[in-house]
Amino acid sequence: MTFKSFLISGILIASTFAVQARQTVSITGYVRDANTGETLISANVALLEINRGGATNAQGYYGIPNIEPGTYTIACSYIGYKLFTREITLEAGENLRFDINLEPDVLVGEEIVVESEAELQELKSIGTAQVKTELIKALPAIFEADVFRSIQYLPGVKSASDFSSGLYIRGGSPDQTLIMLDQTTVYNPSHFFGFFSTFNPDAIKDVRLYKGGYPAEYGGRLGSVLSVYNKDGNRNNYQGSVTLGMLASRIAIEGPYKKGSFMLAARRSTLEPLLSALSQSNDNIPSLFYFYDFNGKINYDASLNDKFHLAFYSGADKVRFPFADDAEFTLNYGNQTVSGNWTHIFSDKVFSNFVVTGSRYFNFPEFEFGGTPFKRDNNIYDFSLKSDLEYLPNEKHQIASGIWAGVFTLRLQDRFDNQDSFSTRIHARYASFYVQDTWRPTDQWKVIGGVRANYFSDGDYVRLEPRLSGEYFANDRITLQAAYGRYNQFFTLITNEAFSGFDLWLTSDEGIRPSYGDQFVIGAKTVPFKDYGLDIELYYRSMKDLFELDPFLPDAAGLLYEDLFRIGEGYAYGTEIMFEKRVGRLNGYIGYTFGYTWRKWPTFNVGIGDENQTARFYPPKYDRRNDVKIILNYDLSRKWKFTGAWVYATGQAYTEATGRYAVYDSPYNAIDQNNVLVVENVNASRLPHYHRADVSFSRRGTFFGLGESELQLQVINVYSRRNVWFTQINFDENPVSRTDVTLLPLIPAISYTVKF
Repeated sequence: MTFKSFLISGILIASTFAVQARQTVSITGYVRDANTGETLISANVALLEINRGGATNAQGYYGIPNIEPGTYTIACSYIGYKLFTREITLEAGENLRFDINLEPDVLVGEEIVVESEAELQELKSIGTAQVKTELIKALPAIFEADVFRSIQYLPGVKSASDFSSGLYIRGGSPDQTLIMLDQTTVYNPSHFFGFFSTFNPDAIKDVRLYKGGYPAEYGGRLGSVLSVYNKDGNRNNYQGSVTLGMLASRIAIEGPYKKGSFMLAARRSTLEPLLSALSQSNDNIPSLFYFYDFNGKINYDASLNDKFHLAFYSGADKVRFPFADDAEFTLNYGNQTVSGNWTHIFSDKVFSNFVVTGSRYFNFPEFEFGGTPFKRDNNIYDFSLKSDLEYLPNEKHQIASGIWAGVFTLRLQDRFDNQDSFSTRIHARYASFYVQDTWRPTDQWKVIGGVRANYFSDGDYVRLEPRLSGEYFANDRITLQAAYGRYNQFFTLITNEAFSGFDLWLTSDEGIRPSYGDQFVIGAKTVPFKDYGLDIELYYRSMKDLFELDPFLPDAAGLLYEDLFRIGEGYAYGTEIMFEKRVGRLNGYIGYTFGYTWRKWPTFNVGIGDENQTARFYPPKYDRRNDVKIILNYDLSRKWKFTGAWVYATGQAYTEATGRYAVYDSPYNAIDQNNVLVVENVNASRLPHYHRADVSFSRRGTFFGLGESELQLQVINVYSRRNVWFTQINFDENPVSRTDVTLLPLIPAISYTVKF
């Protein structure tokens, strides 16, 4: 072939590709609630004739590239909304901007079905769960609707006790879950000593949990990710709500303005009158107790392709508790977050999102014993910049990349008798970069591969995290899945499982390597019958280089930072099963988890007579081998609705005391040791099995014609099961007595909400 003919052939080939490029078209747009204008996350959009589609991202945006010109039926679905279908005609060279408004489905039992395999596939991400705001408000709650307590009803998620809203996910501790509000890290999301979370249900739009095996776009924690988004605000009408409850009351308002929308929500405890009445007859009542939350979001639509929003949150708890004649403690702790977001659409194939975030956690406990004060000032400041890009080159690939860089500062200062006793400041820089590709080689396969690189300045640590997951769509009823990921964590949380008022975050440093672990997940998502779903997932995860403050250090004074810690390891494995009825007058699910989790620390839990002091694995307190959860919703009539929950769990692990001894006049110890316990292996015993049933009845109505109303009547622990929290040993009696300290008894609750 001569150079001239070669050149002519090249020109013809390039021309052919150019003609094909001009002939293909694309569809992009936002999916919104038709009534409020709220964008919908993970709504599913599909062209039925060619079995092509996708899901909206965190900003509610979707894109379907490289479509041949022609006439198609576009369909969009989202649970709780009516199916949207429309016939569209695409002309050659056209890039269609097609925004979709979905109508809420208010008809009881109406079925939502889209006959598209691609549309169905997007609902089946491995290791993920979405919790609807409506379910959060409907579930029976101890005084107050709560995000974390609703998540605790999911398979694979466990609680420490009735008094804790902490999330123990797939064998991990609470600090192994990254918690974000509008893409901003929240470091201590709890109120009322950890009794429930800081997230106001009136302000929340979307709650998404990645239990494990999550892709490269997320990082920073060993176990899981909880992403919470505030409402944007109603873009069509002004509306609000007021809720009066036994523990707290809430108010929210939202509405449009010329170029966008806003949302404001506030919550405050209303326990003061009750505490005041109780304090007249009981000295063990706080003299001061209240908490509050304030959420806000302002949106500005600069153009069709540029949107801005500013989201903010502030909340705090304040408690003063005199627990003796000359002793008192005061708590003042809370969180503040802010995030500024710019969403820009460069073209029909390139979508971008830029976020500036700020997060503060503060905790200022004070104690006073016999006129001697002890104070602690603990602050965390975290400022970061995030950028994410999504690129749709063709129908087979969806490429995403991003950076997240920031500065983390922790200050801790202790004062004893008005004198500084300890002071430290940890200042660290961190950065991460990820790239991932969602590849669809055929209609039956979807593969997500990616890698995340992390940098942490304290110790100059650089870590790479490969991620890979695959899905095989056998047919429209069965999807098989698998995922692998490496994860790193540069932080550890020093906390109490029963009380979160003194939470303290510490970081890795020179000599304290970051924790790391691998996760393996396989699963199957099936539709065994019409309107039903059966999901099964098996997981295994390792946890290496876990670091925490050494509880056996007699005195930390003068020690290097790295000498304050003990380094351990752990692993967890299990199976999760969820059988769900998704639509209809009666709906709900049954979830079952079979899971083990283990920990090991040097020279800890050593066998009797082991001269080598070899540590052995033991189950932590939150290891629950069997876990069953049943959630049922039933529309009794047009006005009345019933929601019930029943939970069962294997009793928590604890260390049994088998005896005691006393040492007097010891030549090796200047202090006499009285009542020294003799114990068996760590957490080798189990408390009795845990189970409890809660019910809720809600009645919809109107409030004197001014707006809609809802009366909610709840009973927690219906059959008053006195589950054991821990066992207390009394040495003042002979023989020694043992007393079971129990959890919550039967508790009625009432709330009333008015929407206007």
